[in-house]
Amino acid sequence: MNLKNKNILIVGLAISGVSTAKALYKLGADIIITDMKGIDDLKDCINELKDIDVQYILGSNDVDLKNIDLIIKSPGVPLEIPLFKMAKDKNIEIITDIELAYRISNNKIIAITGTNGKTTTTALVGEIFKNTDTNCCVTGNIGVGILWEIVNANEDDIFVVEASSFQLESTKDFKPDVSVILNITPDHINWHKTFENYVNAKKKSFVNQDYNDYTILNYDDNIVREMKKELKSKIVYFSTKNVLDRGVYVDNSNIVVNDGQKSKIIISSSEIRIPGKHNLENALAAVSTAWVMGVELKIIAKTLREFKGIEHRLKYVDNINGVTFYNDSKGTNPVSSIAAIKAINSPIILIAGGIDKGSDFTDFIQSFNSKVKALILLGETAEKIKNTAIRLGYNNIHIVKTMKEAVSLSFKISTNGDNVLLSPACASWDMYESYEKRGEEFIDSIESLRRA
Repeated sequence: MNLKNKNILIVGLAISGVSTAKALYKLGADIIITDMKGIDDLKDCINELKDIDVQYILGSNDVDLKNIDLIIKSPGVPLEIPLFKMAKDKNIEIITDIELAYRISNNKIIAITGTNGKTTTTALVGEIFKNTDTNCCVTGNIGVGILWEIVNANEDDIFVVEASSFQLESTKDFKPDVSVILNITPDHINWHKTFENYVNAKKKSFVNQDYNDYTILNYDDNIVREMKKELKSKIVYFSTKNVLDRGVYVDNSNIVVNDGQKSKIIISSSEIRIPGKHNLENALAAVSTAWVMGVELKIIAKTLREFKGIEHRLKYVDNINGVTFYNDSKGTNPVSSIAAIKAINSPIILIAGGIDKGSDFTDFIQSFNSKVKALILLGETAEKIKNTAIRLGYNNIHIVKTMKEAVSLSFKISTNGDNVLLSPACASWDMYESYEKRGEEFIDSIESLRRA
């Protein structure tokens, strides 16, 4: 795909926007960037592009599309904005960075998606490849823009991509060598409008695959398992509940790989260092991916024993006077936070709340099962979660305005042996630019407690 001297409009200047601009400049394109945010809010991103010739239209999306050849949409920009409607009327193609990355490269791509567990699984697959002789780049929704990386890659580099529904939604030709679907539960319904639209966005990770490719599916998730009917690729299932005729599963507490003729034990599931059943599923998905890519089983086993998880995903932070703090800021929907609650021992003081994505919090509250001794809420959904909890008979609820206040209160009402868990069950955008920033403020607040 020749982009030299093409007029490319980037809509949304964030991590992916910066990566896209750098890549397009190297490919010889003429770049226009538009963002509804103003220059003060975007100064860090603009500074990263100071050596690149870019035309900025900031504080507005009022762009003259007369000479635009292609639009690259940052994942968080809705397709419904008037600019995109005008572009469609003019037959200007709108795609995301992972679509363009696929079109301009011949690198092998592993795309990992699902409602929960994407970041952990992507990071774990990346760690497995780092223990081989293969050069691997971990990109996508995990926080590293793919385009700049892929423009600078060698042809034999492997890309492990955390692919969100936002990114997949605007793909057309995207065809990874391996696609992984971890699970599907209702999420981002305010964005996708219906659950069906959300599922269809996830399916775009495999829709163009053929028999030369692999699709890794969670056998225990009914929605995911049924996707088999739509696949033209080679399917590998993983399961924590079922012994499979072929695939990766748990048998007698061992992680087993079965090629259909012979089964081999990788390690005992007790040797995995990331807690919770959901992380066991993530580990099985990572094993499946590495296995079909030909990684030696001893390397897979070594990595599983060493991998300690990722920041902001059920990570131990500190213990102060017998009270342990865990950061699960990446728990951005109820199902993810339910998994975190199950993984942490009681008693739990839970900090939750954030932007309203249209989620129902009934199952979230019901998952407490006497484990959660107190619920501290903040953000846009605080009242909504509180009302759901009261309706279900849970009343030990506190509403606060800031993370620092939440952490201070959690410590004040705690006793020796309690676990304070930040697992919001909501996205962060009402108060923070990202779940990382939310988690960082949680950690900073804990450090302030220790200094007090």
